[in-house]
Order: sequence, then structure tokens, then C-alpha cells
Amino acid sequence: MPVAHCAPGLARELLERPVPELESYLMSGQTPGPDESAALKAAHASIRKDGGDDPDATSGALITASVVLRDCPARPLPPHDQDFTHIEGGPGVGRVTMPGLPLPVGAAAINPAPREQLRFALGREAARLAALGAPCPPLTVIVSVPRGADIARHTFNPRLGIVGGISILGTQGTVRPYSHAAWRATIEQGLRVALATGCRTVCLSTGRRSEKLLMARYPDLAPQCFVQAADFAEFSLREAGSLPFERLVWGCFFGKLAKLAQGHAYTHARDADLDMAALAELCRKAGAACAPAVAACVTAAHALELLLADPAGADALAVVARLAAQTARNFAGRPVALHLFHTDGRELLAL
Repeated sequence: MPVAHCAPGLARELLERPVPELESYLMSGQTPGPDESAALKAAHASIRKDGGDDPDATSGALITASVVLRDCPARPLPPHDQDFTHIEGGPGVGRVTMPGLPLPVGAAAINPAPREQLRFALGREAARLAALGAPCPPLTVIVSVPRGADIARHTFNPRLGIVGGISILGTQGTVRPYSHAAWRATIEQGLRVALATGCRTVCLSTGRRSEKLLMARYPDLAPQCFVQAADFAEFSLREAGSLPFERLVWGCFFGKLAKLAQGHAYTHARDADLDMAALAELCRKAGAACAPAVAACVTAAHALELLLADPAGADALAVVARLAAQTARNFAGRPVALHLFHTDGRELLAL
């Protein structure tokens, strides 16, 4: 978390830097005396997030940390408790409004890991000052994100009940390109918010388009009932299956369906090739005359168009879908309803 890196420097600036003495002059020519109560009360720093090889909605965002002296007496040693460093969200950092997240309703959306990083970093700085004989007063850290409310509209935050800004999710203070851990954490949060807000059915999809089609298919379900699983088929189904939902639903397009039918736990093209020969064999067994042409296809989209034009294509799709549903059941540990969509928005099949 970048702000945790600059927080100790802010504390040092705040606690050690003397306030410069300046003379000011009034229009009357008088020189007012110094205000003996004046003191440096806050220090601020900003860092611009560089998403690097892992760009998302927050890449390029300006993140500001302010360390503020609290009106409490200094202590000889910083206690390792919640009282020494108070962490708060400023403008552009969202507020939690729904249960299911690792923060209480009403709290600033700064996750436990970055909160701990901030406390640890400031605690070390306070210990350094204490060793020099300079007791450290309690501090407040305010994290804010200019334009955070606008950025949040392009994230999952509104669905998770985080309103008014983005959430501070950092785990290690570094950006890992296309982090699987970050995606899995997002899926877990979505499922737990769905459960905590009373969703009895959870609908998993492989992306925004398939999710919109599932939403149209289940218009009575709340937005929290829909969770994007991306390519994490096994992980998302296993997590959903471990929670007490009454019904699990999976929605996808043909390429992801065929990969699920072939048992792929993770369906991204970098790691999971679609075996066209195996797909063609299923089509042949279903009586589809286009099976040889399917074997020669380069893309799942081309194979699907061949099947849709084949008199036995519907039977072949049903065979593939039943295998995919069985894989989904194996991952989840219980039955999973399945919807296959065409990229033009049609529902081709439901099991």
C-alpha cells in the first residue's frame, strides 16, 4: 500500500520539523506578536498509483495520506493497540453500507491489511522517536482519493455496498501483474456480501456481458446476487458451493462452456487450450455432420456457428452442456444450473 510507505515520513515531518518563525506586517505598520499556540498539526503527501502491467480503474489515481496530531498527551512508548493510530477515510474513500465485508458497516473502506500496514509503519517511527527521548502523541491517518467517487463507478464497489468512493485493498504494498490473488479476493467478497445481504441464489458469470444476460434472465434478483467469476471456474464454484446458498447458477458463452466441459479449472486462453478434436468427437457422437469441420476450427465462435447451422447441432450443444454441468457440480459439490448464451444475446440452452 503506497500510503503506508509515506506515512512514517509524514510522521517524522510532523513531529520533528520545527515551525519556521516568520514576521508579518499589518497595513498600519505594526508587527503582531507570535501566536505561542501555533504548531504544526498535520503533514500531507500524495502518491499516484502506477498500475504498470496490471491496469484497472484505479491506475493513475492520486492517493493522499494526511497524518494529524490528535489532542492527546504524548506517551513514552507507542502502545500496540487501536488507540495509538486512528485510521480514517477522507474524500474519495468509500464507506461500507452492507454486511459481508471484513469491516463493520459505517467504516471507511480501508481493508484490515492496509490498516495493519499503516499501524505497523507508524509504530516503528514512534518507537524510533521514543528511543531518542521524544514521546509520540497519538496520530490520525486520513487516506483520501481525489476523484475517488468517479473512479468507484467503474468498480464492483457499488454492488458490494461501498458507497462514495473506492476501497483501499492493498495486501503487500506492491502491484502484481494480473494478480490471481486479487481476483480471488474479489470473488470471495462478492459471495460473502451476497450471503450477508440475504441472497438465496447466487449467479456466477464469466464476464460483464454474460452477467448482463443472466441479470435479464433473473430480473427479480438483487444486484448482489450476481458475481463475476472471470476465468476462475473451480475456485468460484467451490467457494459458492461451500456457502449456504439455496441455488447456484452459472452463465457463460460457448468457449467457456466447452472448456468447462473439458474439465478446465481455470479457463483463460493462456493456460487452457480448447481441444477442438475432443469437441468434434462429442459433436460426431451427437450426430452432427459438421464434426470434421469443427475439428479444423481455430475458435469456439466458429465451431458454434457450424453447430447452429447443423440439424443435430442442438443435440451436440446439449451434450457439451451436460458435461460442463457435471464439471461444475464436481467443483461446487452440488448441482449448478447452467445457461449458455450467444454473443448476440440469445439464450441457446438452459439446464
